[in-house]
Amino acid sequence: MPNFLSAVVVGAVVALMPTAPSGPETSLRLSVTHPGSSTSGSRTVTLRCDPAGGEHPEAARACLELNGSGGRFEHRPDGRMCTAVHAPVVARAEGRWKGRPARFKAEYGNDCVMLSRTGTVFAF
Repeated sequence: MPNFLSAVVVGAVVALMPTAPSGPETSLRLSVTHPGSSTSGSRTVTLRCDPAGGEHPEAARACLELNGSGGRFEHRPDGRMCTAVHAPVVARAEGRWKGRPARFKAEYGNDCVMLSRTGTVFAF
């Protein structure tokens, strides 16, 4: 009986030990700014992956897109038709992707152009 009790206690202690993260951390601070606009201002969210979380409204999809691109924030346009309205927008990312430092900054002609080049990552 003492051996059984020892095994139960050891098992309980092991179960309560914190587990190691599943892989290198992905934690990003994303922002979208409309320079010169008094109405749109800027928006900032956090995005965490593995597991997906943070304040990003579509964190799981944004993480999936980042993983699929090897951590690149920008890609070829997705084919959507955007107007030629000039309403500059700046997309920024800073933090860690898969444990490595990540930084990104790009300016686009308007929100539609930005989304066509960055997908869900900056869709918030």
